[in-house]
Amino acid sequence: MKTRIAILGGGFGGIYTAIEMERTIASNPDIEVTLINHDNFFLFTPMLHEVAASDLDVTHIVNPIRKLLRRVRFVQGDVERIDLHGKRVDVSHGRERHHHEIEYDHLIIGLGNVTNFYGLPGLAEHALTMKSLGDAIFLRGRLIQSIEEADFECMSDQRSALMTIVVAGGGFAGVETIAGVNDFIREAIRFYPNIREEDLRVVLVHAGPVILPELSEKLGRYAEGKLRMRGVDIRLNTRVLSYRNNVVQLSDGSSIPANTLVWTAGTAPHPLLETLACPKDRGRISANEYMEVPGWPGVWVIGDCASIPGPNGAPYPPTAQHALRQGRLLARNISAAIRGGQKKPFVFATLGQLAAIGKRAGVAQIFGFKFSGFIAWWLWRTIYLSKLPRFEKKCRVALDWTLDLLFSKDLVQFTTVAGAGYDRPPSRELDMVGAVPLLRGGGDAPIKQCNATLISAQRGRSDKGFDLPGRADS
Repeated sequence: MKTRIAILGGGFGGIYTAIEMERTIASNPDIEVTLINHDNFFLFTPMLHEVAASDLDVTHIVNPIRKLLRRVRFVQGDVERIDLHGKRVDVSHGRERHHHEIEYDHLIIGLGNVTNFYGLPGLAEHALTMKSLGDAIFLRGRLIQSIEEADFECMSDQRSALMTIVVAGGGFAGVETIAGVNDFIREAIRFYPNIREEDLRVVLVHAGPVILPELSEKLGRYAEGKLRMRGVDIRLNTRVLSYRNNVVQLSDGSSIPANTLVWTAGTAPHPLLETLACPKDRGRISANEYMEVPGWPGVWVIGDCASIPGPNGAPYPPTAQHALRQGRLLARNISAAIRGGQKKPFVFATLGQLAAIGKRAGVAQIFGFKFSGFIAWWLWRTIYLSKLPRFEKKCRVALDWTLDLLFSKDLVQFTTVAGAGYDRPPSRELDMVGAVPLLRGGGDAPIKQCNATLISAQRGRSDKGFDLPGRADS
């Protein structure tokens, strides 16, 4: 009888566990390894902001899972339920939500985390996020659409709000996002005759006294100074309280009319973890040093949803460099559990952390050494390029970066629904509803709003074309 191993989640932890098993035990005919993930690709999240800033092509930071794994079985679907007692996982897939039960002998939980809006009014409905490929595409489309709309002379009274972008959260995701967005829109407006640089307003809101708190205060101050020099308004010790009617309300009593709010200020464990009767640490599943879940033989946990103790007792941080190494070791520990070998504890010291802050500058702290400016930016690109899976993707990203040195950024706004061209007959308008499940901007409300806008635009079409330009957030 085969030993069945199920891996839930295709992030850094899950995919590197599967890759290591592909290399080792998956070739054994008595072992069946199954990876279950919502998307059929592995997203290299450290480069996500470069897609939003039009530095990289959409497909170049993703790897098809079926090209990464040949011996490991892949199932594209959503995990709906985990039955730890019955040792089975309920999975649904497809537009009709077909349901399947996948039984296991060993279960690896690597479901990651989700965005946490902390119940703040209007954020879940209207704020954009930066966690998925769809988020990056949506943000890029929103930026281009806002610039296009603001260029109309009739929009002079709304131009300020249209050209205001607020990013909440001064960690790595927030700083890299606002740095890329700031460079992108300031370079783009030279192609729009009615928009001046003083019309732009880019605001970073951070609850702490220094941005990039994961790094040293000196590097945080350096990054802050560079961003301010490039026109970014940084609000420290300030929190977003609400986002209603395109107005961002801040804790210092001020408000900012803004067409775009990007939320990077909070995460929470995957909601499915709440249904499991496992020991937890602040929502994350507690594990021992071997990544085993106490009290549940054959259940393992990894990545952002895991609380794995380090040598000092404190859990390891939820970063990619930890997750990928956990994945490699976990695959070997499961192999040892199956074959009766010796498991090894996970012990790893953070090598360093890097952040790109735009205009070929960055900050980095590696092995205790601090770097800033061009050398840090060069290290950021070199290290992350080396970590990107598959030679093909490395070449494509390197080519994109080379071309970026020679040409300006692309301003094409992608159409993201079927049949959205102006030459389509009105009878196709109903086909557009629900056609953009990928492009999420924080909940389903932006998707519905996008679809409704596009349908309205179709209905406003005459035989001679549109009477007014339709509005669609990418």
